[in-house]
Amino acid sequence: MVKMPDDWAVPERAQPKRYESTLQTERLVLRMFTAEDIEPYARICSDPEVMRFLSLTGPYSRIESWRHVAMILGHWQLRGYGLWAVEERATGALIGRIGFLRPDGWPGFELGWMLARSYWGRGFATEGARRALDYSFSVNGPERVISLIHPDNRASIRVAERLGERLSGQTELLGWRLLIYAIDRDAATRVAPSDVPTPA
Repeated sequence: MVKMPDDWAVPERAQPKRYESTLQTERLVLRMFTAEDIEPYARICSDPEVMRFLSLTGPYSRIESWRHVAMILGHWQLRGYGLWAVEERATGALIGRIGFLRPDGWPGFELGWMLARSYWGRGFATEGARRALDYSFSVNGPERVISLIHPDNRASIRVAERLGERLSGQTELLGWRLLIYAIDRDAATRVAPSDVPTPA
């Protein structure tokens, strides 16, 4: 049986809960990655500004992007949840990734996001991440969700704050010093959409 995270209790002999493979918002589709996503994903990951706070070694090569998609799909197999490919509904274009991850050694159940630079500043990250967060809490996922953010990544900090996450500490991970933003289920129910600042 797949071993789930320690803070997600699974009854003995019960099947691990799997998150839905597709979620939708007004403007986005969050879905599983496919082989057809490799080329557009590699283009996104080749942008130094996109990868500035995500990779110590800089932009990904196409091979590194392929391996990363394989890791994302493997995470779904091992954990029952993971990162979704983010598709713009109006165009069908792949614009990034949003979702959950918790590899071995991770400090918690993380909600992360990454979008192509041409989609920054339009509220897409907040829209997709809020859908993922609400979904996880609605299906009795972990009680606490974190986001690991580089201290200089002000845009991601603003997204976390719009989601209702608050700074709760810091950690060292894979050579980075990262801030830990977090929200628990009870706090999330008190964050009404009207209480969240609208992105510029």
